[in-house]
Amino acid sequence: MARVISDACVSCGSCEAECPVSAISQGDSQFVIDADTCIDCGACEGVCPTGAISEA
Repeated sequence: MARVISDACVSCGSCEAECPVSAISQGDSQFVIDADTCIDCGACEGVCPTGAISEA
């Protein structure tokens, strides 16, 4: 199951740089995770300074 990014996202970009499969990109108001590309490795969750990333 893919990770999701909540409204707590401050668009810092830390997660995008950490994703090994480039599943994270800047959305309209915050970063978003492409569920089809995400391999659920959790690398992004550990670097998020606001704790905005979690399991879906």
